[in-house]
Amino acid sequence: MEKIFDRIICDPKICSGKACIKGTRIPVHIIIDLFASGEDIDGIIKAYPNITDKDIRACLAYASILVDEEAGIAV
Repeated sequence: MEKIFDRIICDPKICSGKACIKGTRIPVHIIIDLFASGEDIDGIIKAYPNITDKDIRACLAYASILVDEEAGIAV
């Protein structure tokens, strides 16, 4: 099983340290925003052909980890 951090990185020299898909300058939040607006995996890959299905799934897993860590915080 591939580890999430094989695909998601946080590097202060890339996108101001925001979590990005490794090897790109595409922040995780962009992918999550696309899902939130109703886009599907095929549409995201069409918009960003240099990423893969596994990259997108890693973004979702990363977001899930963040939400789990924030559990209990009122929104």
